[in-house]
Amino acid sequence: MSSSLAERDHAVLWHPYTQMQTAPLPIPIVRGDGSWLEAEDGTRYLDGISSWWVNLHGHSHPHIAARVSEQLRTLEHVLFAGFTHPAAVELAEELLALLPANQARVFYSDNGSTAVEVALKMVLQYFHNQGQPERRTFLCFRDSYHGDTFGAMAVSSRGAFTQPFWPLLFNVEFLDVPVPGREAATLAQLDALLRRPDVAGFIFEPLVLGTAGMVMYEPEILSELLRRCHQHGVLAIADEVMTGFGRTGPLFASELLTEQPDIMCFSKGLTGGTLAMGLTTCAAPVYEAFLSQDKMRALFHGHSYTANPVACAAALASLELTRAEQCAEQRHRIEHRHAAFRQEIEDQAGIRAVRHRGTILAVEYDPGEGTSYFSRLRDAFYQLALDHHVVLRPLGNVVYLLPPYCTTNAELDLLYTVLRRMRELVLDFTPAPNLPEILHD
Repeated sequence: MSSSLAERDHAVLWHPYTQMQTAPLPIPIVRGDGSWLEAEDGTRYLDGISSWWVNLHGHSHPHIAARVSEQLRTLEHVLFAGFTHPAAVELAEELLALLPANQARVFYSDNGSTAVEVALKMVLQYFHNQGQPERRTFLCFRDSYHGDTFGAMAVSSRGAFTQPFWPLLFNVEFLDVPVPGREAATLAQLDALLRRPDVAGFIFEPLVLGTAGMVMYEPEILSELLRRCHQHGVLAIADEVMTGFGRTGPLFASELLTEQPDIMCFSKGLTGGTLAMGLTTCAAPVYEAFLSQDKMRALFHGHSYTANPVACAAALASLELTRAEQCAEQRHRIEHRHAAFRQEIEDQAGIRAVRHRGTILAVEYDPGEGTSYFSRLRDAFYQLALDHHVVLRPLGNVVYLLPPYCTTNAELDLLYTVLRRMRELVLDFTPAPNLPEILHD
């Protein structure tokens, strides 16, 4: 008897964030269509988290597929040191036209972590080139996450995932997240740190801290933090890897700020979830600090697949869809539906908090303090979602929705019903209403 795809996978692969000895076999997905994923056995799963926040317009989108196919028949790759190509230039031109006006240059890389690494190196070498090598300390939020490469880990929250590497991570200074009610404390922490002569940069996830449990704060306090950083010559890095391309309402979360970052990082939705790609943009003064007759002042960073033409073509196609009026209408519809569901559920028993911005909705469940059930809650939530043919990835007792923009109202109803059932699970498995009929479509 031949082995199943899942068994073949288990024999040769190593999955991320997975204890391979105890984890169940992975679910083999063989195709995608819109907001749905289809498994090898024909089971369909509604993708409620855009496959790790990357998919904007639905799986296997024909417009992106056509542009990728066309590019593959024209030019699949060319080294980007000393060479260029039309898709890279066009994508940079279109993005810069949409980003805050101070953004002037685009540096391509491979993924979100490398986009952050580029940003960190830009900051450090900026001050080195300016004759201030002592400025090498970064500020970041206490519960932040910026990636899994070493620089990105260093500016992320210290936790179980990074503990084996702590001795190798450079030191940073953490600020409390300025959630409502905590703004003054965060400003005081920042002011104390800005008195130091070694502070170089402040990196942040604008308005939403993803892996912290979709923790949210307001644009006004972030603008004030950036203003104070700029008063002291500290460069600000906006990590828009998750928040970019419409997730928070506008195309970029930074559009809601009155003080703009000096450097911005992008990936995930950049190509609509089609191909891996990252990029880092910067303001003109940052770029100009690297210009010199001395070649050693150049930014020595690159990747084999920098500005890959096929990835650039996917990004251009996705950006075309994102800028269309239909996409704006889809995002507004999801935002309004999330708001209505939040109003319905946030004051109910078993709910600690509900957070919502743009197409992002997060429900923080309250299983009771100190209960032994809390440690098993994530796995129970995950399985409950799968039982109802929905893909979610709970963050402890926080379950979030971050759906593709093409997700219909009926599909959203299914997601909301699963969230209601999770509340009932917390309340000791009380009976729940029937699922929407869409589950059986």
